[in-house]
Amino acid sequence: MEDYDVIVIGGGPAGLAAANTLAAAKRVLMFENDLWGGTCPNRGCDPKKMLYHAAEVRDAAIRMGSSGLVGAPDINWPKLMAFKRHYTQNVPGGTETGLRAAGITTRHGQPELVDNHTVRFEGATYKAADIIIATGRKPAELRLPGSELLKTSADFLDLDQLPQTIIFIGAGYVSMELANIAATAGATVHVINRSQRALRAWDETSVAILKAAMVTKHIHFHEDVTLEAIEPACGKNIRLLGRNGFNLEAPLVINATGRVPVAGLPLRQLGIAASAAGIKVDGHMQTSIPHIYAVGDVVAKDQPKLTPVASFEGRYVGQHLLGATDPIVYPAQPEIVFGATELAKVGVDLMTAEQEPNRYMIRDQDVTHWYTYNRIKENAARVVTITDKTTQHLAGAVVVSSHAEELINQFTLLIDRPLATVNELIYGYPTMASDLPYFL
Repeated sequence: MEDYDVIVIGGGPAGLAAANTLAAAKRVLMFENDLWGGTCPNRGCDPKKMLYHAAEVRDAAIRMGSSGLVGAPDINWPKLMAFKRHYTQNVPGGTETGLRAAGITTRHGQPELVDNHTVRFEGATYKAADIIIATGRKPAELRLPGSELLKTSADFLDLDQLPQTIIFIGAGYVSMELANIAATAGATVHVINRSQRALRAWDETSVAILKAAMVTKHIHFHEDVTLEAIEPACGKNIRLLGRNGFNLEAPLVINATGRVPVAGLPLRQLGIAASAAGIKVDGHMQTSIPHIYAVGDVVAKDQPKLTPVASFEGRYVGQHLLGATDPIVYPAQPEIVFGATELAKVGVDLMTAEQEPNRYMIRDQDVTHWYTYNRIKENAARVVTITDKTTQHLAGAVVVSSHAEELINQFTLLIDRPLATVNELIYGYPTMASDLPYFL
């Protein structure tokens, strides 16, 4: 039997943040069943953003086509993929090397959770004062006949060649983002939605702007579709069959209908409270069993399941196990839908603010023709700010623009601060940030 202070199960952003916070003061053992580093740097946000830069450059060139820029570059998919792989292939090894350099013991594989202090792995038993579960999420399975023919976002992000036609099932973050990359790179793209609302967590006006931009790129939306079966078609095609005669086929069909928590552990047998949404925790990220914590996307929570949120929770639990006693308090968490047109939001949700007009003041501005956006030939740009009428503090913001990711971080810094703060600073001009005083 080997003894440690803390055992961390899961080597993604949440587990890494916890382990690295504890490494200098505790003996830490970490398990990872898949790729060290987790989904984000290997099969998620990092490789996606690398592919996106090529799409952004091409889209920007097209927008400037009538304003002095001649011709738009083509995307060479194999070379773009080689660029991405040059980064991702080094992530697992580099991550594990960094852990070991910090004094953290690593094991590759899935341990068996025996009790609130013990795990078993490859015939050996390991004990620790505390255990942290940070196993993340995986793509949800589509329970239909023939679903084994479907691929996932991980497959898309590692395609050797881009097919001429791609179908995405689902109209959430993953579909909307990857559909934009595929269309910009030259594929004909179809998005299958079981309802009429894409990105249901976002306000309808912002989503409508995004969809309009996607339609101009020949992305086809099929709404109110109930799929019933998936089957092989002619050649290497896959056919989707649905109610009311729906019939569509392509050589590549991506299932992007959501993600579900991964535990791979006997939670119920041990008495750890969990649901389909994930593991239930208290204000200190502790499960219903003492000394077992859960962090990151495996947790059932209201906060968005994003890499920086997972890392924040991992650091918090690390600090808690080092003696901090206050419950976790989340700062503002920006959310972004990446694309040629980006959606970004932070703070109080716009749909919530619209339902409480006595509490919040909403300022909704079409900024397409402002200098900042006209300079880059934006097709549609929108900035919404939400102010708490009582405190006169910024409560939330929504941005629609090809550069929304830049502006939303500026708003994030201002959340819950007096609006006057904006005018007390001097900004580099002309920049996205220098427009801040005019939004409030």
